[in-house]
Amino acid sequence: MEIINAVGRRKAAIARVYLKKASGAVEIKINGRTLDEYFPIKDIAQKVLDPIQTAKEVDSTVDYSIHATLNGGGLKGQAEALRMAISRALCKVNIDNRKPLKDKKFLTRDAREVERKKFGLRKARRSSQFRKRSSGTLFYSLYYQI
Repeated sequence: MEIINAVGRRKAAIARVYLKKASGAVEIKINGRTLDEYFPIKDIAQKVLDPIQTAKEVDSTVDYSIHATLNGGGLKGQAEALRMAISRALCKVNIDNRKPLKDKKFLTRDAREVERKKFGLRKARRSSQFRKRSSGTLFYSLYYQI
């Protein structure tokens, strides 16, 4: 089997995955590091392993070697981008993997992005707090000759 590549995206994170069949256990290398080194939080690391476990339900005899490069975003965005890329690569390997992966929404691109900040506001939608009376510094300084 040749090397199969796929791309996954989430927020600002981009994951490129190179997948090939391996003899033995599943081996995942991310930017030259192991999965446990790159994602020390178990819940986030589990998101990466979910598509592989789903594919094992279809064909339990196949193990894969996965090399990935990740750019941008935070840990959670990178994990979800990697999950999508692995899912896309598994679909290229075996078309029977598509239905269970699609049912778990691993192949759906989450299009939510960070909304830009608008001028005149503190954040994207948050405005400054309404003040009924001004602080009065101008009046105070004129009255007391400061």
